[in-house]
Amino acid sequence: QKRVVFGPELIMLEPFEELTVLRLSGGMPKEEDCIRNVALLLGPDFMTDLIEVETSDHAKLFLKVSYNWEFRFNKEDPEDCEKLFCIRDFVGDACKAIASRIRGVVSTVTFETFHKHSSEIITVKGGILKKTETGEIKPFHFESNNLYITNLDIQSIDPVDEDTKKSLQKSINLSFEIQIKSQEAQAKLQAARLEQESLGQLERLKIQDEIVSTQATKKLLQLQAESESVKTTGIAIAQAKAKAEAAQIEGEMEVVNAELKVKADKIKTDSEIELLRSRYDQDVELKRQKSELKINHNKKLAEIETEKFEKTIKTLGADTIKAMARAGPELQARLLKGLGLKGFVLMDGKNPINLFNAANGFLGSQ
Repeated sequence: QKRVVFGPELIMLEPFEELTVLRLSGGMPKEEDCIRNVALLLGPDFMTDLIEVETSDHAKLFLKVSYNWEFRFNKEDPEDCEKLFCIRDFVGDACKAIASRIRGVVSTVTFETFHKHSSEIITVKGGILKKTETGEIKPFHFESNNLYITNLDIQSIDPVDEDTKKSLQKSINLSFEIQIKSQEAQAKLQAARLEQESLGQLERLKIQDEIVSTQATKKLLQLQAESESVKTTGIAIAQAKAKAEAAQIEGEMEVVNAELKVKADKIKTDSEIELLRSRYDQDVELKRQKSELKINHNKKLAEIETEKFEKTIKTLGADTIKAMARAGPELQARLLKGLGLKGFVLMDGKNPINLFNAANGFLGSQ
């Protein structure tokens, strides 16, 4: 029973177990049984081989080719693990298989074609590395041990025959010289073209700068005009606002003055009304007091007259009054004059008075 251990790990052999020794090819070109090892490196790594090929026009060449490789497998699958050791010399087998493909595809093309398109002929046309529809490189797969060749690099191409090598070297040198001269001519032409393009671009930049400068000047003038317009408009607006605010303030002041004047007139009117009311009240009170004094005075005068008359009557007595009534007119006049009375009419029921001629008597006596 086989046992595969993935390292790095320390292992101990069980009874009747032995290590599988790998005998790998090495050197360049590859030779068998050059490398012995009990551990199989899984990659990624690279190996180099020297292959002799012959073109369709019988040009023999040595190709120094380098391969990038790695093992891709599932560690959990025992079958994939056993496949790793089913080929004892995977290096030699892989190099032989790829070299066979390279020899086959090179034999179908000429030396000149192969020299110009060697990489494309070997990788694509030889079917070693293919490109998918998305442009990705599809590695070459060895299904027997899950070995994948991920990249191929042609390091050198050398003819086998020395004369051919010299002729090729001359051809290569001549080709290099022609290519260098062609490149120099192209460089000169490119430099001249770039110089002309630079001059044209410089002139165009000058024209563009002039245009930009003119536009900037125009824009500056427009901005200056707009600034002046804004300034003038601003001044006019400020003046108008100032006049409007002044008029508003003046109107408000007039309204305030009118209100204050109305309040002052009201206060003045109220004061005058209060003063007149006070004066009227004082006049009424004075007149009332005067009327009361006059009434009291007249009342007292009437009382005095009444008291005087009563005292006079009492002083005269009833008998005297009777004598006076019986006395003649002259005596009555004297008595009345003595009493201070200007006129009296005394009568009894027996002697009525004729009032039609009484007025004449009074007027005559005066």
